[in-house]
Amino acid sequence: MSAATSRLHTRLCDLLGCRYPIVQTAMGWVADARLVAATGNAGGFGFLAGATIEPDKLEAEIRKVKSLSDAPFGLNFHMFQPNAKEAVELAIKYRLRAVSYGRGPDAATVRRLKDAGVLCMPTVGALKHAQKAVQMGADIVTVQGGEGGGHTGAVPTTILLPQVLDAVTVPVVAAGGFFDGRGLAAALACGADGIAMGTRFLMSAESPVPRATLDRYVAVRDPAAIRVSQAIDGLPQRMIDNPFLVRLEQAGYLRRLLIALGAAWQWRKHTGMTTAQMLGAAMQALRQSGMTPAQTLMAANAPVLIQRAMVDGAPDEGVLPSGQVAAAIGRLDTVQDLIEAIVAQAEQRLAHLAGGAVHPAAAPIYDKVNE
Repeated sequence: MSAATSRLHTRLCDLLGCRYPIVQTAMGWVADARLVAATGNAGGFGFLAGATIEPDKLEAEIRKVKSLSDAPFGLNFHMFQPNAKEAVELAIKYRLRAVSYGRGPDAATVRRLKDAGVLCMPTVGALKHAQKAVQMGADIVTVQGGEGGGHTGAVPTTILLPQVLDAVTVPVVAAGGFFDGRGLAAALACGADGIAMGTRFLMSAESPVPRATLDRYVAVRDPAAIRVSQAIDGLPQRMIDNPFLVRLEQAGYLRRLLIALGAAWQWRKHTGMTTAQMLGAAMQALRQSGMTPAQTLMAANAPVLIQRAMVDGAPDEGVLPSGQVAAAIGRLDTVQDLIEAIVAQAEQRLAHLAGGAVHPAAAPIYDKVNE
């Protein structure tokens, strides 16, 4: 191992079995077998988006990743999906390296996963949630600051990350606002064991997102146009501004609830849930998540409205979850190229900080302004 590479080798690499401390997050409808395999083959660690894969296809998608790559990978799920128990069993059956989750499993499920050698790696957006996750047995914690895409908090990564690093002893992965080697170097300098990125991998050549939608991401120039709204499911969610989002915000509360009812019905059909199962999941969400009845009803909005853009290729008829970094990414590189570029730039920055001969003004690798 070279001196430069050793600077990037962290506890995360040892735990996850990856070459570089770079994690591809489990974006719904986006993190499919091909993207996960490409990430692993390039030296990163990918999570399969188990929460949006149809229940009867989840095992086949896991097997597809294994057919495309020998690299370790993980599975994302949440406990309110109808096949949550099956997802846990599949992670154990296929000896996946890790699981990630937001709305997490109970302590007994975490213990079952850990006993089977599966690492538990929740994503949190607040200090108290990080502390609770570790108390419940989390092996690694991903900390997402407010710059990140999708559901997000209000605290920026530069504030949240040091807070969590001071409060826990498990490896911490920084997310929210990362897209290049400078960010990786900064996170490692702060004390994190790696970075996690969603939008950067969404905007790649291996992304399954239709070109019409990807073009919308590439076209964004202003980070302020990637904003937070609660119109989708009653919770803060960062998205690219578009006409559909504006119409939804102007529709009023009752109209949004009617849209949510339609979305819930579509989501029920996609997941194969019976009406009784859907009501049971809603009751579980009410008890465990602290969501209001209206938020619980609207929760089905997010996956269905995201599907219109991410699967159907209709960016003006759905929502576009995105971190603010989309405004700094001007092309769709292959996963191999983007990871190599991130690693090279991080090595340059760390070498300079260590007193190396690399010029401090290394050229940016993703610059929309100068394209």
